[in-house]
Amino acid sequence: MRKRLLRVVCAVLPAALAVVLTTPAAHAAAPVDYVALGDSYSSGTGAPPYTGGTCFRSPRGYAQLWANTHEVSSFKYAACGGATTDSMTGQFDSLDAGTDLVSITIGGNDIGFASTMITCVTGSDSSCLGAVDKGVQQARTALPAKLDRTYATIRSRAPDATVVVLGYPRLVEPAGTCLNATKRTALNNGADVLHEVIAARAAAAGVRYVDARAHFAGHGACGRSPWINSFSLLRLVESFHPNAAGYAQGYLPLLDSAVG
Repeated sequence: MRKRLLRVVCAVLPAALAVVLTTPAAHAAAPVDYVALGDSYSSGTGAPPYTGGTCFRSPRGYAQLWANTHEVSSFKYAACGGATTDSMTGQFDSLDAGTDLVSITIGGNDIGFASTMITCVTGSDSSCLGAVDKGVQQARTALPAKLDRTYATIRSRAPDATVVVLGYPRLVEPAGTCLNATKRTALNNGADVLHEVIAARAAAAGVRYVDARAHFAGHGACGRSPWINSFSLLRLVESFHPNAAGYAQGYLPLLDSAVG
C-alpha cells in the first residue's frame, strides 16, 4: 500500500510542480499595442514641454506615462488639444485590428469648454451662468449622438481593443480662491452633467468609463493642492487643464485601475 501511494505521489508531484512554475509566466502581461485618442486632457496640455505643434502633446501626459511604465509593443499618441468628436477623423487612422488598448477623453470641446471658461473668468455671474447653461443643453441634446458615433468608430477600427473612456473632473475647488461661489458652483454642476452624459453613452457602447470626479476631489483649480491649473493670460492654453501632478497622480492611476 505504501509503495503504491509513493508511486502516485511521484507521478503527480512533477505535474503539480510544473503548474506552479509555469503559472506566473501564464499570467504575465503581454505587451500591448496602445493608442491614446482624444482632446487636450489626453494630449497632456497643461504640463509642458510639448510636441506635436498645436496639439500640445506632453511627455508628462497620462498616456505617455502609462506607455513608459507598462509593457507596450507600440504606442501611438494621437490625442490633440482642441479636438472635438467631429475633428477626430485623423486620429482614428491610428487604430487597426491589432490595437489592444484605447484611451480617450472627448466631449468637452463639443460643448464649448474654452469659451465657457473665458466667459466665466472675465464676465459677470449672469454671463457665466448663461454660458454653462448653453453647454449643458448641448451636452444633453447634441453630444450623445456624437459620442455614439465616436465610440462606434473606435469599435469598428479596433474590434478587439479594450476601450477606456476617461471622464472630466470638477474644475474648481468649491471653496477655492478664484472666481466666486456662484461661478464655481455653476462650472462644477456643468461637469456633473457632462459626466452623466458621457457615462451613459459609454455604457450603451459597451466601453469602460472611469469617473474622474471623486479622485480629483480636493485637487481642483485654486485649492490648496491643485492638480488643475488656474486661469492665466500668459498661459491661456493651459488654463483649467491638469498640471503634471494631475496627470501623474490623477489620471494615470485612473487608467491603471480601468486596465487592471
